[in-house]
Amino acid sequence: MNKYSNKLATLMLTAVLGTTSLPFTALHAEAASTSLSVQEIQQAVNKLSQLRVMHGYQDGSMGIQNQITRAELATMVVLTFGLQGKADKLASFTDVNQNAWYYNSAAELVALDIMQTKDGRFDPQGTVTDAEVVQIVSKALNRDAKSVNYWMERFYSDNSNATRGEVAYLLEIAHQAIPSANAKITSVHALNAITLIVTFDAPLTAENEVFAKAKEDFVFNDGLTLTNMPRLKTGSISTYIVPTSVQQPGTTYSLTYKGQKAGTFVGNATKLAMTEARQVANDTFELEALKANGVVDYGYVISAYSAGRGANAFVLDENNSADGKTYQIISSGQAREVTITPAGGQPIVAKYVPFTQSTDGKQEPKFRLPEGQVLTPGVTYTVTSDWAQIANPTFVAKDIPPLEITEAEAISETSITVTLSEDPGDELFSGRSVELTDTEGNKLVATYKYSSRKGAVGVFALTQAGKLTKGTAYTVTPVGEWAGKSKAELTVE
Repeated sequence: MNKYSNKLATLMLTAVLGTTSLPFTALHAEAASTSLSVQEIQQAVNKLSQLRVMHGYQDGSMGIQNQITRAELATMVVLTFGLQGKADKLASFTDVNQNAWYYNSAAELVALDIMQTKDGRFDPQGTVTDAEVVQIVSKALNRDAKSVNYWMERFYSDNSNATRGEVAYLLEIAHQAIPSANAKITSVHALNAITLIVTFDAPLTAENEVFAKAKEDFVFNDGLTLTNMPRLKTGSISTYIVPTSVQQPGTTYSLTYKGQKAGTFVGNATKLAMTEARQVANDTFELEALKANGVVDYGYVISAYSAGRGANAFVLDENNSADGKTYQIISSGQAREVTITPAGGQPIVAKYVPFTQSTDGKQEPKFRLPEGQVLTPGVTYTVTSDWAQIANPTFVAKDIPPLEITEAEAISETSITVTLSEDPGDELFSGRSVELTDTEGNKLVATYKYSSRKGAVGVFALTQAGKLTKGTAYTVTPVGEWAGKSKAELTVE
């Protein structure tokens, strides 16, 4: 596939290092045939020139249609993201003189594992494919590759080499996506009853995204709270999905960020459209949502998770649309609750089981009854929620035979693997614990490490600084009835 359109335009550029403006009346004309407009390329080149990232050739041209070389790309990437001096030790090459104008940049990026070499050769005059540019920029920016690919989608082709003009366009966007400790909110609105869409003038630093810090920084009135960390949308520059406690419809909320007034929004009455409630274990049930119905879990559309979700990950635009469909977003399930009521009985509050809302390509957050309680077989239960509208909210409980623990093995002094009789899915392992009892009756407790499941095997970490003792035999049993009365023997070598 040819990434260039047949449309030709004349671009007049005379950029030199430090130039602040590149007018169309410049002397050296270059024919631009990419799918990017003349104005877009000029704007990008102007910006990079002002940042002292890009400069022209000796004849005054910018060579925007020239295939970019590895030497040129290395220099532009280092300057764009301020990577000078970031490597502990510069790499060395068999084909580059240390006096070469690009040596430090190339050696920096190779040392940082942002660019690669083959047999010690940097190949400075070699060209760079679009796919290689995606990987290099995503590593340099520490941003997911799907976002960088999205920024390039108008000219990207798997089998094409990148041009200087295209790289300038990409780097101008990527420069805007550099995190800032001083980021300020530019807009905020409520997408649904538990989700805000908040845009900043720059992405947050990792430190400012941490939940404990974010909860201090995001302050609301009328009892509204942050329920988990803000998550950067895949493909956006600095727009975040922000989970909140349930908003009161029609209430005007004020948001203060880091002590500064950041805007107001009105509580949203929109509940998430869930299709069905169904039992998955004797104490656990799930709520299903379908992308086909225009509902997507945030796990598939945030930058932090995109690499691990494979083909299920995608990009929503600024209107939360993709492929002609507009989506509602299920934000974090952390601290969510629903009510489950048995026919003729009293309501029971069930809590979300962490890390179960978008697993295995599905959208089925799990909820569990309070410790020690189970669903009664034959009884009809109805699930209700103040944040979800469930199309089929009832089910008849049945007795689901628990899977048994068949094997346990120590993998370190502080963790073990537990194998069940068959793959349980996250709805059974998540939130579970086992007890380890030695021959003298001493006990240790280990809890499931979220997202560690590989088929029927899950990793459990010892709690309260517990450690296994070498040469000791333990009996491993479930805490509660989640694995029935099963047990396994474990000897620490």
